[in-house]
This record gives sequence, C-alpha cells and structure tokens, in this order.
Amino acid sequence: MNKHTPRMGLAAAAAGAMMFLSACSLAPKYERPEAPVPAAFPNAAAAEAQQPPAATLAWQDYFTDPRLVKLIETALANNRDLRVAVLNIEQARAQFQIERSALFPALNASVSQTRQRPSLTGTGVSEVDAVGVGITAWEIDFFGRIASLKDAALAQYLATEESRKAAQISLVSAVATGWLTLLSDDEFLEITRRTMETRDESLKLTKLRFDNGVASEIDYRFAESQAETARAAYAQQQRLRMQDENALALLLGAPVPPEATAGSEKGLQALAPMPDLPAGLPSQLLTERPDIRAAEQQLISANANIGAARAAFFPRVTLTSSIGTASNEFSGLFQSGSKAWTFAPQITLPIFDAGRNLAGLDSAKAQREIALAQYEKAIQTAFREVADALAGRATYDEQLRALIAQANAEEVRFKLSDMRYRNGIASGLDLLDAQRSLYTAQLATAQARQARLQNQVALFKTLGGGWSTR
Repeated sequence: MNKHTPRMGLAAAAAGAMMFLSACSLAPKYERPEAPVPAAFPNAAAAEAQQPPAATLAWQDYFTDPRLVKLIETALANNRDLRVAVLNIEQARAQFQIERSALFPALNASVSQTRQRPSLTGTGVSEVDAVGVGITAWEIDFFGRIASLKDAALAQYLATEESRKAAQISLVSAVATGWLTLLSDDEFLEITRRTMETRDESLKLTKLRFDNGVASEIDYRFAESQAETARAAYAQQQRLRMQDENALALLLGAPVPPEATAGSEKGLQALAPMPDLPAGLPSQLLTERPDIRAAEQQLISANANIGAARAAFFPRVTLTSSIGTASNEFSGLFQSGSKAWTFAPQITLPIFDAGRNLAGLDSAKAQREIALAQYEKAIQTAFREVADALAGRATYDEQLRALIAQANAEEVRFKLSDMRYRNGIASGLDLLDAQRSLYTAQLATAQARQARLQNQVALFKTLGGGWSTR
C-alpha cells in the first residue's frame, strides 16, 4: 500500500469517467418493422378511421350496467392473475435497477486488521490496521456492454408493464363475457322451464285421451318421452349455470353476489345497448394494443442484447481504487503521514474462448429474429381478432332479426297446433313437433342474442379497450 498523495489515482479515475460518458453502443439501430397486415380492416367504414380510438374509452363508459361495473371492480381488486402481473412489474423494475447500477462505481468502506507471527522482520508479531473507502471492480463501459444490458432490462420492464395492461383488458372482457353468460343461462333456464311445463300439460292431456281410447299409445309414449327430454334439458341447463357461476367467481376472486344477476329472467334484451365502436386502422393497433406494445419491447430488448454480445469481443477495463489510512498501530490510524491509496486498473482482452463469444452473438441474433417473428405474429393475431369481431358486428343483427321472426312464427304455429289437437283435428305428434320447434327457435334466438352482445365485448377488447379508466 502506497503512502503518497492520491492525485494520480483521482486523475485516472476522472479520465476513465470521461471515457465512460463517451462510450459507444454496438447495438443495431432499432427501426420498427412494417406491419404485415393490410392497410384497412374488412367490414369497416372509411369514416371510422377519423374517430377517436376505442382504447381511449374508459371501461366504465362502455360497460354501464351497475351490476357489471361492481363485478369488474371486484375482479380488478382480487383477481390473482392480475396480481401476479403487477408483481412481475416490480420484479422487472428491480432487475432494471440492478443492470443500471453497474454503470456507476460502487463505493465501499472497509476496516481491516492484520496480525502475523513471525513478522516480516522476524522480530515477534507484526500488526497492520487500515481504514479506507474505495471503488471495487468498476467496469468502465467503453463499448456500451453494460449500457446495452441496461437498455435490454428497461425494455423488459416496459414489456411487463404492457403485459399488465393486456392482462387487465383480458380480465375486464372475461368478466363481462362471464356475466353475460350467466344472464343467458337464466334466460335458457326460463325457456326450458316453460317448455317443460307445456310438455307436462300435453302429457296429461294425452294421457287423458289415451285412457279414454281417443289417442294411441304411440302418442302417449311420445308425449312422455318429450316431457322427460325437457326435464333432462332443464337439469343440464342448471348444471351449466352452476359451472358458469364458478368460472365467474374465479375471475372475481370472490363469490358472485346474488344481486349481480337480479332480474336476469327478463333476458338479455332488457340490457342497455353498448356504445358503437370505431374500428380505426390496423396501424392504430400498434400503439393501442398493449400486447403488441409488449411484443415490440421484447424485440427492442433482443436488439439491445446484440450490442452486449458484440461488446464481448472487445477489451474490458475495470478500475479498483481506494483511499484511506494505514498504521502498524490502531492509535496511529489518523495521525499525520498515515494516508494510503491504491489505484489498480485492469484490461482484459479476449484471445481464445473456443467460440464462446461468437456463439453468444449468434444466439443474440437468433433471439432477435424470434422476437421479430413473435412481434409480427402479435400484429397478425390482433388483425384477425378485430376482423372477426367486425364480421360479427356486420352479421349478428340480421341473424338475430331472422331468428326472432322464426320464433314468433313457431309460437303462432304451436298455438294453432294446440288448438287443433284439443279439438281433435290434429294428432299429438303434430302438437309435440310444434313444441319442439318452438323450443329450438327460442333457444337459438337467446343464443344469438348472447353471441351478439359477447361479440361487442370482444370488439372492445380487440381494439385495445379495457385498461384505461376514469
């Protein structure tokens, strides 16, 4: 340990810091790839491109039913998947801070005492006490290796933040879809219950006619079969309703409150309509969909890792230095002439590593190509999801109108068949066929109404809506 002034060490450290600040980056310049999708969505009007994006609409302004709003708020507070997504952000932020800290020197204080027998002079026990503050192995980032690792960690952190937003979008839409499913289940149960009661009444009437020799046993057994079929369908609908409620409870992280489905026997047609959403342009998805932004951040991270892999081919300069006091006696640590300093720069130049650095660069480049393919796949998937939702928006209205008209016609047919059967003009088979056709038409109408509403939820989700709030 040298007991001279530390000017030479401080000057070298300052020079190293200046060279660090002017360090170059070997990472390729990032440019956003072209979107591998058409310039416009199918089934979208040109005027929609001029309207504000759906992602700017708060989910409370799209889902306005108070029952659903309360469910979504419960899910956002309790859902475990969303909680994990938030914790992933904290982990990524900490990792970024770890990588960033390597850009700065770490100062450490040390106190040491060395006792040795025999002493170097051969005269008993020797003792050296020292107190110092120093820089421990600080790598001066001449070629941007540490900066590239920091940039990669930052992009990973930003990707986890976008993934959290994507998780919230999925959660909001899943709760809305699950709630609509429960309301549909109640409507299906009501339709099935009414059908079961109608078939039980027909069975009683057919049994009476059979006992009086007016109807054949074939008519009676067929009526009995149809009544039991309705009971089986009702039990099935009850089971599906219980399972759908369990699925919604898992999303909420809490039991589904009874008031969440109050009045659901009125059917989905009693719900307030959701706002119309503009489709916009596919290019808007790049900035509005968090999952696409997350995939792009992964691509940026992979691009930065190439810079770190390239920097591994160049020398590394590390600096270790300290300044303090040293003395053969503890009482003399702070006396005049006890100052001590060290300055130990080190340059490590890779000469032979059996292709390790080259393989690291090849791996980084391959990872970037993987991230690029995943980014493009995310865009294509988003385009397909929006296009599917727009296709539903363009066709569900007409399908629902036709099914409502069919159900109305089947209801009139059933009433006429029932009247003819009671007057002995039509057979029991005609009546039961009319009952079956009416049940099928009513169920198909309710299912189409459910699919139409759930398609509106899907459109809101696929356009990037659901993560912004008031």
